[in-house]
Amino acid sequence: MIRIGVVGYGYWGPNLVRNFAETSGATVAAVADLDLSKLAQLRKRYPAITVTRDVGDLLADPTIDAIAIATPVQTHYELGLAALMAGKHLWMEKPMCQDSREARRLVEVAAQRGLTLLVDHTFIYTGAIRKMGDIIHSGDLGRVYYYDSVRVNLGLFQRDVSVISDLAVHDFSILDHLLEEHPVAVSASGTNHFPGTPENLAYVTLFYDSGSIAHINVSWLAPVKVRQILIGGSQKMIAYDDLEPSEKVKVYDKGVTFTDDPSQIQEMRVGYRTGDMWAPKIGVAEALRVEGEHFVDCIVNRKTPETDGRLGVRVVELIEAANQSMRRRGETVYLEGARVAA
Repeated sequence: MIRIGVVGYGYWGPNLVRNFAETSGATVAAVADLDLSKLAQLRKRYPAITVTRDVGDLLADPTIDAIAIATPVQTHYELGLAALMAGKHLWMEKPMCQDSREARRLVEVAAQRGLTLLVDHTFIYTGAIRKMGDIIHSGDLGRVYYYDSVRVNLGLFQRDVSVISDLAVHDFSILDHLLEEHPVAVSASGTNHFPGTPENLAYVTLFYDSGSIAHINVSWLAPVKVRQILIGGSQKMIAYDDLEPSEKVKVYDKGVTFTDDPSQIQEMRVGYRTGDMWAPKIGVAEALRVEGEHFVDCIVNRKTPETDGRLGVRVVELIEAANQSMRRRGETVYLEGARVAA
């Protein structure tokens, strides 16, 4: 039985506690939070869980095997490093850190100490994204031409990170999973409509050596909530709507053919193909539960998590590049090193 201590019982912490409490092979041993009212709520629902305002109590407890960090991103590095130095396996909320150098340091320490490090990029564990990955990796989509995402809503406004760190971070991890390729350049534009606050609207474009291009629209200022992705391939196309109660993923047998045959120079050289649409069956298990079970399995059987620290580093690098480009009014930022060394 893996005993887990959760640090932070604010927005996401309750979801972690609920899922870990119901995950086979795991139990929530203790929760730390500075807010006494939140701890009181937790105590009513889970009277067997120890509560404390001091994270040091969790780190010093030899019966706790792993620490899950669900605190503001500026605290991630300090808390994560302390957990690893205390010999605890580590679950970190996204983004992993504010600085890619700090993220790399955590990866190094976890490897040196033989500890599991998982970054909670939850979308990778959803049935819809896994099915989309299966379709792309099987070759059914053909060559991926583009990825177009709209991820907008009204709020929640963050005080410590831009909308890129809050929302585009999901697309960065999804793209890493689907394309299995790191972008070579980033261009972003955005703005903050309220002085002294982070950017609340942004448009990010990622460029890949393969020729694929990804465009991401994120905003906290939209009148409606939209979570949609379009992926165009040379053979088929995918439409994904996360807010659909069913048929979240639809595959269209549509495409374009183009010829440079000189004999057809007088004719239209673009042809359009329209076939069937089908909605594949996707898993309905809660992603966080799937991820929690995976975390426990990785600890017990010494496996590398699907969303390990190296993925976390790659995502933080993209956030840094996108923010840098955005604050330079869309200047293209080139990325050094397509992958974190294995």
